[in-house]
Amino acid sequence: MRSAFGTTFAVDGVYLNTPSIGVPPAPVVDAVADAVTGWGRGAAEPPEFDAHVATGREAFASLVGVPASSVVLGSAVSGLLGLVAASLPAGARVLTAEREFTSVTFPFAAAGHDVGEVPLEELPERAAGADVVAVSVVASADGALLDLAALRAEVGPDTLVVLDATQSLGWLPADLAWADAVVAGGYKWLLSPRGAAWMAVSERLAARLVPAQSGWYAGGWDAIYGLPLRLHDDARRFDLSPVWLAHVGAAVALPWIASLDATAVHDHAVGLANRLRAGLDLPRGDSAIVAVRRDGAAERLAAAGVRAAVRHGAARVGFHLHNTEADADAVLDALA
Repeated sequence: MRSAFGTTFAVDGVYLNTPSIGVPPAPVVDAVADAVTGWGRGAAEPPEFDAHVATGREAFASLVGVPASSVVLGSAVSGLLGLVAASLPAGARVLTAEREFTSVTFPFAAAGHDVGEVPLEELPERAAGADVVAVSVVASADGALLDLAALRAEVGPDTLVVLDATQSLGWLPADLAWADAVVAGGYKWLLSPRGAAWMAVSERLAARLVPAQSGWYAGGWDAIYGLPLRLHDDARRFDLSPVWLAHVGAAVALPWIASLDATAVHDHAVGLANRLRAGLDLPRGDSAIVAVRRDGAAERLAAAGVRAAVRHGAARVGFHLHNTEADADAVLDALA
C-alpha cells in the first residue's frame, strides 16, 4: 500500500504504465466494488447513478475550466469525436500531428474529410489554413507537448480547435477553455474505470452538432418513451447513456484530482520524469511521459518487474501520483 496526496494506492511493484491505464486510489476501488456488490444483490436502482454522473461531469468541467452545461457525456474519445466529424461539411480540411493517436484521427478520416498530418512542432503555424485542428495536448507515443499558446495565437478565427486531453488532464495544468472541443477518456490519468469519457464543447461548435446518437438519456427520465423528440437544452442533449459503474468510480476520482494543487501534481510527476532523464543522460523535459530509446530497454524493464509499454520501438513510462523516486531509480537500475 502506498500513500500519496492524501490517499492510498494498493499498487504492487513498479507501475509506470499510466499512459495506457491508470491505477485508481483505494477510495475509487472501494466505491466501484460497493456498487458491483449492490448490483449483484439486486439493490441497484438506475436513477441512483444520476448523482454520480453529475458529479463527474462537474469535476471534468472544473478541470477544463468550463461550465458543466457545456460538457457532453460519452464512453470513448472516438465516439465523441465521431459526433464532431459527422457534423462537419463534406470534405472539411482537418489538420493533425504526425503519429497522432487514431482515436483522434480515424473519426474524421472515416467521415471522408481531408485529414492532413504535419510534424507536431509545425502544427501551430499551419493551423490557419485548416477548417479543423484536431490534436492531442500531450502525444500518446512519446509525451511530446503541443505548444498551446502558439496554436491559439496562430489559429484562424473560423478554424475549429479540437483538443484531446486524455494524456494531459490530471497532471498538466493548462488553459484549455478557449478550444472548441476538449475531450478526454477517464481511464488513464483521471484514474477512473474505462467507459467514462467527456467532451466540453464551445457554443459555436454546439450550434453545429447534430445529436444523431442521442438516446433517452439526452432527454432525461421524462423522455424514455414515445415522440416527439425532446432533449435537454444544454450539452446534455448530445449525451450517450452512461456506463453506470464507470461513473461511480469517476465521481470519486475526478473531484479528488480537481481538489489537488495542480502545480504540486505537475511538479511531482515531471520531477520524477526528469530524475529518470538525468540518470539516462537525456535533456530535461516538461512531460510526465518518457520514451526510452535504448536497445533492449523494454525487455530489461519487464525482466525487472517494471510495468511499462512499448510505442514506436521505445519503452514508454509515465509518472503519476502514486509514483516515487524509487520507481525512477528502479528503471535506472534495470537499464544500467
